[in-house]
Amino acid sequence: MTQARRRGRSRKDSADLRAAILGAATEEFSAKGFDGARVGAIAESAGVNINLVYHYFGNKESLFISVMEATYRTIRTHHNDMNLRALDPERAMSDLVRSTFDLFSQNHHIIGLLNSENMHEARHIAQSDEIRNLYNPLLEFISDTLERGVEKGVFRSGVDPIELFITINSVSYFHLSNQHTLGFILHRDLCSPESLDARKAHAVDVVLSFLKNTG
Repeated sequence: MTQARRRGRSRKDSADLRAAILGAATEEFSAKGFDGARVGAIAESAGVNINLVYHYFGNKESLFISVMEATYRTIRTHHNDMNLRALDPERAMSDLVRSTFDLFSQNHHIIGLLNSENMHEARHIAQSDEIRNLYNPLLEFISDTLERGVEKGVFRSGVDPIELFITINSVSYFHLSNQHTLGFILHRDLCSPESLDARKAHAVDVVLSFLKNTG
């Protein structure tokens, strides 16, 4: 094997090891939070020596920040993969709401990670310049879609894009992060496919009704 091929294989092996550690860390931090997660458990789950975890990521906090960066990239990629700008304003906004709901319902680890980081008042993600800038394109899209809707006469004016972004996330996130406790006290199965579909449709209706131009 030539030296160049050995270097290429070494880089691939290194990337595979990092990915395995990151995947195991995502599950551990999501299930137990930053405080409850253990680096030893992450190493065992990834099938690597604990020293390799420290070699690639330095310490537990840096590993958690890497997990959060990967998570936020997943969120942004999920939205970027949708060609929403080509749609009319109402369809674009309804698809964004559905997409956000699906993102949380299909990636339960995101909820656990966000819950943990909120308990720490965003102390870890505040150290990441990457995360800080990730949402600018999405907020620009929401702002542009609102403007197009107002110009078309289907959306009311004066809606704050950031407040709308928070609302879109709230109507999805709250249901999915509390579905077990809410299901118990309300005597309803909120985890069934039928319940999730109904909630997603309700979320779309809430947002579009709020945006509707009734003048």
